[in-house]
Amino acid sequence: MNVLAEYMPLLPEVILFLGTLLLLMTGVFNEQQGAKVVWGLAMPVLGAAIFFLIKDWGVNAVLFNGSFVVDDFARLLKVMVLLGGIVTLYMSVTYLSESGLFKPEYTVLLLFSLLGMMMMLSANDLIAMYLGLEVQSLALYVVASFRRDSVRSSEAGMKYFVLGALSSGMLLYGCSMVYGFTGSINFEDIAKATITEGAPSVGMVIGLVFILAGLAFKISAVPFHMWTPDVYEGAPTPVTAFFAACPKIAAMGLLIRVIHSAFPEMQPQWNQIIIFISIASMLLGAFGAIGQTNIKRLMAYSSIGHMGFALVGVAAGNREGIEGVLVYLMIYLIMTVGAFACILAMRRNEEMVENIEDLRGLSQTNLPAAFMFAMLMFSLAGIPPLAGFFAKFYVFMAAVKADMFVLAVVGVLASVVGAFYYLRIIKIMFFDEPKEGINEMPSQLKIVLGLSGMFVLLYVVYPNPIIDSAKLAAKALLPTV
Repeated sequence: MNVLAEYMPLLPEVILFLGTLLLLMTGVFNEQQGAKVVWGLAMPVLGAAIFFLIKDWGVNAVLFNGSFVVDDFARLLKVMVLLGGIVTLYMSVTYLSESGLFKPEYTVLLLFSLLGMMMMLSANDLIAMYLGLEVQSLALYVVASFRRDSVRSSEAGMKYFVLGALSSGMLLYGCSMVYGFTGSINFEDIAKATITEGAPSVGMVIGLVFILAGLAFKISAVPFHMWTPDVYEGAPTPVTAFFAACPKIAAMGLLIRVIHSAFPEMQPQWNQIIIFISIASMLLGAFGAIGQTNIKRLMAYSSIGHMGFALVGVAAGNREGIEGVLVYLMIYLIMTVGAFACILAMRRNEEMVENIEDLRGLSQTNLPAAFMFAMLMFSLAGIPPLAGFFAKFYVFMAAVKADMFVLAVVGVLASVVGAFYYLRIIKIMFFDEPKEGINEMPSQLKIVLGLSGMFVLLYVVYPNPIIDSAKLAAKALLPTV
């Protein structure tokens, strides 16, 4: 019984793993109704994992000789990715059914990728980190090319796979360099080995650079963003919604844990890298989206920019910065799923439409949807007093407190430039002549769009739950700061 009690913090992962295996078998042996049954059972499996994550809040544990750590930082991010998984699965049903893609393996693959994300967020050594990344990535390579009759979808999966393999190789090379110079794979032991009187060795710096390059690929940070626009455009739209939310959050959480747990003494070195990719991501996200006509490609550049804004908080290198990043990620998740609820509803007759011009005059054919989508666009642009403004405000204030004024100013200027393409969408919906109306929005998409729109509108009224949970999570990661 003592052994069982010791491993109880693993219960959410165990539930998700066993539940996914059960759903896999259910799909295999129930060909007729397999997809619906697997989809229906996935919700309680994810709900149970979230329940036990919240139930054990405040209980910290280190398992498997320090390889796996469970703390409030990991728990908060796990709850976020699981909620993102539930919402994207919920939004997927109509699209998958109408496209002939509603198969049990779709749900199973998403659950396996969520399991990989949970492993990433609790990883406390280099091997556990790599295992989590690969479990997540291998499932995502498949779902990116899930529409096998589409050349674009197959191309998206292939590009993601090839570039993902390259990033994994870079990450492993960095891990081997760090192991060679420290003699350990455990984050705490690596941190102790990096405590030196002078500058760290060149080998350690090279290892750190390659590890950060591999992780930057997963969050689509410049210059490792090349796959993002093509994969977002080519993948089935529900998969794009999943890509835009959950993997980014998990990879950002892993990045924060790696630099603060394994390389705290090398802050001057990793800080320069984070500042560079943050500025580059914000600027590319702002300018790259201006000429886009496909809304999924536009959201790809938008996500690159938003990861750049989140990295502003990471670059601050203090607890306020981590709190700001966590608040940013929570608000970003809700804004993103809301925006993709509207994009998933862009269907005319039997075909999905993806051009921004197809939203022309939406306010005249569906005013509530146009209003909520406009609120989400305003929020993504950072217009006060919507939630997106406060997300950026927290990370910019953390940068100012860390005397990184240039980074904060670049972030503000990039927000101004980026506001152009969000406002262009609003202008098209409200002021252009209506095109042939898009189909009636399915009820599940109305619910997601309505709830996310209300959140960004009303966040200013009661922000405390999100801010307090971010503070607790940041304190769990950096208790002595």
